[in-house]
Amino acid sequence: MPTRPALRRCALVALVALGLTGCVAPKHQASSPTAGASSSATSDPALARYYDQVLEWTTCGDEQCADATVPLDWEDPGGDTITIALRRAPASGGSPVGSLLVNPGGPGRSAIDTIGFFRQIVSRDVLATYDLVAFDPRGVQHSSPVTCVDPAGLDELTAWVPDWSTDEGIAEAVDRNGEFGRACLDRTGPLLGHVDTASAARDMDVLRAALGDEALTFLGFSYGTELGATYAALFPERVGRFVLDGALDPTLDSGQVAAGQAAGFESALRAYVTDCQAAASCPLDGDVDAGLTQIARMFDRVRANPLPTGTERELTSSLAFSGVAAALYAQSSWPLLTQALTKAIDAGDGSVLLQLADSYYGRGPDGTYATNQNEAFSAILCLDDRPSADPADMRADAAEVAAVAPTVGQFFSYGGVSCAQWPVPAVGSLESYEAQGAAPILVVGTTNDPATPYAWAQSLSKLLSSAVLLTFEGEGHTAYGRSNACVKDAVDTYLLTGEAPADGTTC
Repeated sequence: MPTRPALRRCALVALVALGLTGCVAPKHQASSPTAGASSSATSDPALARYYDQVLEWTTCGDEQCADATVPLDWEDPGGDTITIALRRAPASGGSPVGSLLVNPGGPGRSAIDTIGFFRQIVSRDVLATYDLVAFDPRGVQHSSPVTCVDPAGLDELTAWVPDWSTDEGIAEAVDRNGEFGRACLDRTGPLLGHVDTASAARDMDVLRAALGDEALTFLGFSYGTELGATYAALFPERVGRFVLDGALDPTLDSGQVAAGQAAGFESALRAYVTDCQAAASCPLDGDVDAGLTQIARMFDRVRANPLPTGTERELTSSLAFSGVAAALYAQSSWPLLTQALTKAIDAGDGSVLLQLADSYYGRGPDGTYATNQNEAFSAILCLDDRPSADPADMRADAAEVAAVAPTVGQFFSYGGVSCAQWPVPAVGSLESYEAQGAAPILVVGTTNDPATPYAWAQSLSKLLSSAVLLTFEGEGHTAYGRSNACVKDAVDTYLLTGEAPADGTTC
């Protein structure tokens, strides 16, 4: 999803139809008080209740559903508990070798709601061999969820255009995000302080045990790669076959994140404009630089004068960028972006860009939101990281971002306002992601991925001591299931046999 105007962070969730999800947050460092729990989990009675639990599966449509119980607070496993929802598509071959746990990213995207998509992109041989198991991490939709505001409140937040030119405008953004955070605490309660990535990774080890697997096999996209990398760092001896596609580097600071994602979307937008201008119907005149300038001017015009959409809602510049970014996740969506820009630039009609933005945020035509991904997103990232909210720091970072992304950089700046007044303390991340002793981990990167720049796949493959890097030369976010036979065959072979491609293989 692109940066939220009010919940200003980084690019993240797209609709499945447009691509998988992607976002990363810079990290503080935190200790790992239960990092060794998996090797002797049942020796501690407080942990045994989770690791020894038996899942009760029920029929739900074409799949099976169950709930697992995990601690609310992993530092107090004898205290309150929460629920993690699972949905399983049994192996079509009838004799599974184990479970393939999947996560589509976000943070905040529901794997349970997208299990049908996974059943489409994962190859038949893999589906015949593994039980496909989707789970919603803590705080997300079907598990114990984060809840903050009503749909009208989300409409206001996603459409709002902050004023970064003055200290007063920045302060207003801080206060508005603070109100949102306090609403989350009021509606969610103590869970809001325990939806961090490290806790979700510890939950995954409970799921592994409850599913009866000695080692965890995992397919994670985008933020799911951070979740997978965190699990590997905490439980390296439990790592089975891990595919981390659309990789994130969990060690980046906020300035590096903003600059990397802004540059990624700028590069993707440049590739789109090049393709658009080769067609007869492109609304962008001149060369590529001229086309990018026209898009930048459109953002400026819409900021000053929002466009009508044929509904009671106007297209603000924040929503306009959300719509543009949504279509950049997959090259197959570029024709729709051309249609949207033609209407906006030539006819002053923001309807198609609004439709793209709504699909991006999961907003339906009736005004409701399909999931809590927007709320879970902010809750998770504000626990994982607290970037500086000092106006001087944010302005310096914004200048660096604008230098690498002159068209879209404004939408990737001032992320510090999001969590400046978040009502629960930050948890932070891990001191190391080496995962010494883990089995080979397959990291996949796409060379012109807008949401998770290729450089992050390169760096994650170096952080994880056992990682090998598979590269897809192409456009869009993530590669497996949407790129080419070379990527598909390499990932399938690894999942089916454990044989990873040679490090540095390019498709």
